[in-house]
Amino acid sequence: MRIASVIGSLVATMKDEKLRGMKILIVKEADLSGKTKGEPFVAVDTVDAGQGDLVVVTEGSSARQTDYTGGLPVDAVIVAVIDSLETEGKVTFRHG
Repeated sequence: MRIASVIGSLVATMKDEKLRGMKILIVKEADLSGKTKGEPFVAVDTVDAGQGDLVVVTEGSSARQTDYTGGLPVDAVIVAVIDSLETEGKVTFRHG
């Protein structure tokens, strides 16, 4: 799993039938303070995340282990919206 920030959304009218009704967001990996880095990628949203949210993303075969995505052609799934991050006793991120 990795931490990412939601930076946008994706609309695809033509897609695999198994993806119909799925919310797909554009995310970018983030550090422990919420600062983004790296290249953006897409992830299926299972928790109603939104623009600017810091989220937990699971990838690969683990992405197909949720009740929502079992057996679907997905490689990245948002499984949590982060309220706060604490490392070494210090809060490095707090939502809002």
